[in-house]
Amino acid sequence: MTEQQIIQRIKALCESRSWTVYRLSKASGITYSTLCTMLNKGSAPSMGTLAKICDGFGITVKQFFDLEDDTATLTVSEKAHLVKWGRLSNKQQDVVDNYINFLLNEKPE
Repeated sequence: MTEQQIIQRIKALCESRSWTVYRLSKASGITYSTLCTMLNKGSAPSMGTLAKICDGFGITVKQFFDLEDDTATLTVSEKAHLVKWGRLSNKQQDVVDNYINFLLNEKPE
């Protein structure tokens, strides 16, 4: 992954979570000014800094670099819901799906 791709990946992970740079700063423990400089100038973080960023996102460095891993863009809450979803029967999943559609004011399938 190039420096620019690393920066784009960080920005994409922020966007997928609706996070600002400030929010990432608080979650990762990296100063806001350091993150802004890095993201605006396009200079990739060191491995130590990247590890802190990944910790802030709640993902591993491996997940960061694995573009095939869709779970990297999920929040902790979304991951927990997926685990629960997997424990439901097909009938229960249909009920939950219909309820979500109801909440979103959509017609059930």
